[in-house]
Amino acid sequence: MHGYSQDQLAKKLGVSRQTIISIEKGRYNPSLPLALQVGQMFETPVENIFFLDDSPG
Repeated sequence: MHGYSQDQLAKKLGVSRQTIISIEKGRYNPSLPLALQVGQMFETPVENIFFLDDSPG
């Protein structure tokens, strides 16, 4: 939507491309500061991007 490649997004956020890939695949939950940075970059509330998994176990 915003036209960022994984590499561009990683550089703008100061993380590795692998971190971006892991976040996209749901294997890594970003820290609160990183999640807030992502929300700011995409000009949307963080809760529109990241969701809590409320399922048991």
